[in-house]
Amino acid sequence: MFKRLIDLHAIIERKSVFIFGPRQTGKSFFLKNTYQDAVYYDLLKTDLFFRLSANPSLIREELVALKEKKLVIIDEIQKLPVLLNEVHYLIENYDIKFILTGSSARKLKYGAANLLGGRALTRHLFPLTSAEIPNYNLERIINFGSLPAFYTSPDPYEDLESYVGTYLKEEIVAEGAVRKLEHFARFLRLAALCDTEMLNYSNIASDLGMPAKTIREYFRILEDTLIGSMLKPFTKTVKRKAISTAKFYFFDIGVSNILAERSYIKLKTELFGKAFEHFIFLELTAYLHYSRNRNKLTFWRSKAGHEVDFLIGDKIAIEVKGTNTVSSKHLKGLKALAEDIDLRQRIVISLDPVLRKIDNITIYPYREFLEKLWNNEIISES
Repeated sequence: MFKRLIDLHAIIERKSVFIFGPRQTGKSFFLKNTYQDAVYYDLLKTDLFFRLSANPSLIREELVALKEKKLVIIDEIQKLPVLLNEVHYLIENYDIKFILTGSSARKLKYGAANLLGGRALTRHLFPLTSAEIPNYNLERIINFGSLPAFYTSPDPYEDLESYVGTYLKEEIVAEGAVRKLEHFARFLRLAALCDTEMLNYSNIASDLGMPAKTIREYFRILEDTLIGSMLKPFTKTVKRKAISTAKFYFFDIGVSNILAERSYIKLKTELFGKAFEHFIFLELTAYLHYSRNRNKLTFWRSKAGHEVDFLIGDKIAIEVKGTNTVSSKHLKGLKALAEDIDLRQRIVISLDPVLRKIDNITIYPYREFLEKLWNNEIISES
């Protein structure tokens, strides 16, 4: 049991809500345990799916017949988007509140689905964060990710391999997202190898023998099915011209590792450095969403090669280093960026054992940084 940080109570009092998150992030478990008195429709159940797909109005008739108004949860709404018309009607005419979950947004985005016209807010559930795992084990997260079932699994390798197969069959094949699954499977491995790096569609297309247009579409599928996200570049520097190429990050480190066929990642190796950056990206992304912080997360790289891993808004710059002894050579990107924009905080997150400062740059032990982040002490200082 993990105490999740997502809070829906204030929303549900006034509006319905969409909750998106990839499979196994714990949406169903969280909702069933949090709202035990809700009316629950699980569209993964074949008999229920076929009954409602044959006659969507049944859900309206059943809910109107209830003696008392209850919260209604519809799990995996993307499997039957036509139900959203009934949901819309019930919200408008009976003031019923809904929680609608989805492990993919593709059919809802491109299938002319009724997105309820502002009658429902959108929230995301992410894999477990450091703030949700008591005494979290960094090395385990770096290797197996933090999806709840796999973090505690006695055989995470096997479970993650099964998860990847399920994703291909149930999300990609079922949605008819690609014509040739074997081509997409090859793409997935190369995409995982490019994880945390700037995307070059032409190079990936050349390596796979596919058109660059197809590669772009494949990355869009990964975003739509919530398997990954783009990190856009910060381009507002003047003195040093910034590149405009995005990076891509998978939603979970363990999934990325399985797709890339990586062996066990040890501390202070090159692979650890990438995975450690990935870990911090996921923590920052989840924090900004759960805290409803409107600052955008970006990265910066100049055409001359200076780079900063993350910016929160335009005031906080963060560099991630998988070393236990940060030195001046690790600070060049932060110093270069500070010459161009007015930064309030310059931060390095590392394996250093003790908090210290070099030239007004704070070197944080990663645990201390994350504790301050989730206690709202990093953003509030900006």
